[in-house]
Amino acid sequence: MINYQEKLNQLLQLTARQGASDLHIAVGRRPTVRIDGSLISLQQEPILSPEDAQGLSLALLTPDQKEKLLKFGDVDFTYAYEDKARFRTNVYFQRGFLAAALRLIPAGIKSTEDLRLPPVMHEFSKLSQGFVLVVGPAGQGKSTTLAALIDEINHKRMDHIITVEDPIEYLFIQDKSIISQREVSTDSPDFHRALRAILRQDPDVLMIGEMRDQESIATAMTAAETGHLVFSTLHTNSAAQTIDRIVDSFPAEQQDQAASQLAATLVGIISQRLVPRIGGGRVPACEIMIANPAVKNLIREKKFFQIDLVIETSLQEGMITLNRSLAELVVRKEIAVETAETYSLNPGELRLLLDRMR
Repeated sequence: MINYQEKLNQLLQLTARQGASDLHIAVGRRPTVRIDGSLISLQQEPILSPEDAQGLSLALLTPDQKEKLLKFGDVDFTYAYEDKARFRTNVYFQRGFLAAALRLIPAGIKSTEDLRLPPVMHEFSKLSQGFVLVVGPAGQGKSTTLAALIDEINHKRMDHIITVEDPIEYLFIQDKSIISQREVSTDSPDFHRALRAILRQDPDVLMIGEMRDQESIATAMTAAETGHLVFSTLHTNSAAQTIDRIVDSFPAEQQDQAASQLAATLVGIISQRLVPRIGGGRVPACEIMIANPAVKNLIREKKFFQIDLVIETSLQEGMITLNRSLAELVVRKEIAVETAETYSLNPGELRLLLDRMR
């Protein structure tokens, strides 16, 4: 008889040892890891039967988590493997079978220099109030970038930092700042209750793990408007798309007011991708938008499509387009041209930029 807890521990050890970012458990496949963005089946492992997938998935769960899984069909939580590794975990049903996705959370919090992010990122951690967003598709390092910014404040300022996360990912070690990390379902019954209470807890800096709907967006903007520095994430592809998504989340009759409030509070958007490097590993490519007067005016007038042009022509202010970031990586021979084109939102424009830079 298979000891699923022991088997799970072996898979978690292997995931951490191979430097994988994720482990997937699903019926009809071998356990699969993601390394440098690519999925790789563990050929030494057998194909998982329904019983195997269920046994491994249930080995991750506490009784309370199992109850939530059966009630809602999926459950989010952080799983700690001894004192060796932590994983952001989702166990879910698919076609009636159990499956699990586990993302390895690095033990230490890296600095923006360690992550090779643009130096202008430091300016966001120096702010006393405003709204800063880190955006991009899933798995592109948003949480890691956010943690780097929060930890920079932690080491430099005497602030009260409150995070609302579902689940908690990076564990901060308090330095100059007081850090209160609130986990949904553990420290608060739900996300919206945690957000409603947050301004009564005397924060200076807020980190909202993810803005999920109009209510969380409105809370974040109000907090920024009332003198707090607010960081959060969204699953969007660019700064312009992010602004459009935020305003569009409000009913039509509230969109003018939402655009005005966003223009007043937004200070910057970082859109990032983790791009495969030549020779292995991944390197970030970033679009950086700083909300200067021109950007704020376009937001108020809801001319979001013109924001890309402002970013393109404001290099001296620290702004950078995703295409320029990708082109610079190509020129430095860190990534291949074909890779840059894959990650670009406008490959034709990227090729023209590369021609000018070479």
